[in-house]
Amino acid sequence: MLIPARGMQSIGTETAFEVLARAQALAAQGRDIVNLGIGQPDFKTAPHIVEAACQALRDGHHGYTPAKGILPLRQAVARDLDRRYGAAVDAEHILIVPGGKVTIWFAILMFGEPDNEILYPDPGFPVYESAIGFTGATPVRIPLREENGFAFSADDVLARLSPWSRLLILNSPANPTGGVASRAELDTLAEGLKRFPQVAILSDEIYSAMLYDGRAHVSLLDYPHLRDRVILLDGWSKTYAMTGWRLGYGVWPERLIEGATKLAINSHSCVNAAAQYAGIAALEGPQEATAAMLDTFATRRRLIVDGLNDLPGVRCVEPGGAFYAFPNITGTGFSSAALQRRLLEEAGVAVIAGTSFGREGEGFLRFSYAASTDAIAEGLARIRRFLESAA
Repeated sequence: MLIPARGMQSIGTETAFEVLARAQALAAQGRDIVNLGIGQPDFKTAPHIVEAACQALRDGHHGYTPAKGILPLRQAVARDLDRRYGAAVDAEHILIVPGGKVTIWFAILMFGEPDNEILYPDPGFPVYESAIGFTGATPVRIPLREENGFAFSADDVLARLSPWSRLLILNSPANPTGGVASRAELDTLAEGLKRFPQVAILSDEIYSAMLYDGRAHVSLLDYPHLRDRVILLDGWSKTYAMTGWRLGYGVWPERLIEGATKLAINSHSCVNAAAQYAGIAALEGPQEATAAMLDTFATRRRLIVDGLNDLPGVRCVEPGGAFYAFPNITGTGFSSAALQRRLLEEAGVAVIAGTSFGREGEGFLRFSYAASTDAIAEGLARIRRFLESAA
């Protein structure tokens, strides 16, 4: 009898992909499905980025690259971080990876083992909890509250740290809630972390370019006394509509970059060369497509938040970033999983149950407004009809 390692018993998945598969199966049967579930921009990658990849292939960039990524791309990332945050980052501390998840896994593998504690947001990106369980580490939830706009409380985070804490995972702007941490909370947290020098911080900033109402992103790179233990996660998937290119990066402290590079060599070897040249074009080429995409998301955010708040039994706080709304549906009388299932099967609208993102997600659904205004309006209309008939 085959006996897989114990970690395989606790590894989870992303429900968003399961819902997407079911939605596609229903569509293949002839059903008209409005998909407000999947978290990826519904825009094409800008032409100049696509052309850079094609030119790289024409120029013969068909082989392996250094495990860290090609130097011109790492230098472009360093310049971009300096432009955005005034942060001086050594290109040798940057690791180019095939998507943001890889940085998550590497950080958790590096610090996750039995008796160690890893803190993570709940509701939060499901890979956090899944990877922690796989390593045998103890997962410690950081509940994110609706009344706080789903932003963490620094005092609450600090109260959950212990001598066994080894890694703290933060995500702002956040998936699935759109919550954004304030500068004041980050200041308090950064100061309090001085009492826990053994704790590394994985700062998932993949949605850093997607903020609304004049908000400015605050990166953990802004705190010099944390730089020797902050692992920054960012990439191209969301900002440049490049989800399928599988291109991300991590900025690692000097003491950790060698280990992260070894993990890269032992897993994926390197990121494909053409995508890396596309990454340079994205960072250093025209930014108009990204700005236009964000303007469109801002319009859609207004439409979906207003529409959700107008539904019977539903209320929705204003998301400060990303492209998700996380409405409270307790007033409908349905559990999160039940409403997710019935909306898809009966109303033809794909959304994600809040419980897919942790136990604190019960009573909520995640909506992605990375969909056209027509799709959002139609989806909301179908949900209204369903809720009124169910009542």
